[in-house]
Amino acid sequence: MTVTASKYALRENDHYETEAWAVDALVRACPSISNSRVYEPAAGNHAIVDALGKYNVESITSDIKTYDQQHDFEADYLTNDQCLDVACECDWIVTNPPYGRQNRLAVKFVERALRVRRVNVAMLLTAKFDFGKTRRHLFADNKRFAGKVALLDRISWAGNGKTGTEDHAWYIWSAIGDPYNGPTMRWEARGAA
Repeated sequence: MTVTASKYALRENDHYETEAWAVDALVRACPSISNSRVYEPAAGNHAIVDALGKYNVESITSDIKTYDQQHDFEADYLTNDQCLDVACECDWIVTNPPYGRQNRLAVKFVERALRVRRVNVAMLLTAKFDFGKTRRHLFADNKRFAGKVALLDRISWAGNGKTGTEDHAWYIWSAIGDPYNGPTMRWEARGAA
């Protein structure tokens, strides 16, 4: 399979809404998200937290900008320490971060999330995000890296049912102090039970 460039124009702030089925796939793989407190630092129009609502999740949202949905607060996650303070009071950070050129923004989002030692982290990223040797500190050399949930179906970022040209996966890091059994690999699809 060849990855081809998208024909769609890039959106401001890499604002792409995550389809609910991808969030359902995450919860199937990480059932401890149910009945937890989640911080979403790149909330956009709240697609992720709306999908988490059926799992009795209490959510706190922020983003660098307000789009159509009001956030609990507006802030740049990468520079505003209020974001880390909020994350410290949650069980999970769950987000589809902006990727930026060569995924550099996504790396910064992961690194910042991992500064919060007692929180689990789930980031929706490209399926090859863990391949780069410059990201070894996030994966092979990171005892918090708990696993990857590969999405077998592609996400429709345009909201029109047409899928993109890239495969995606959820990457999971556990809170410090949780038992470490090494990373696991799971595969989830749209509508899987």
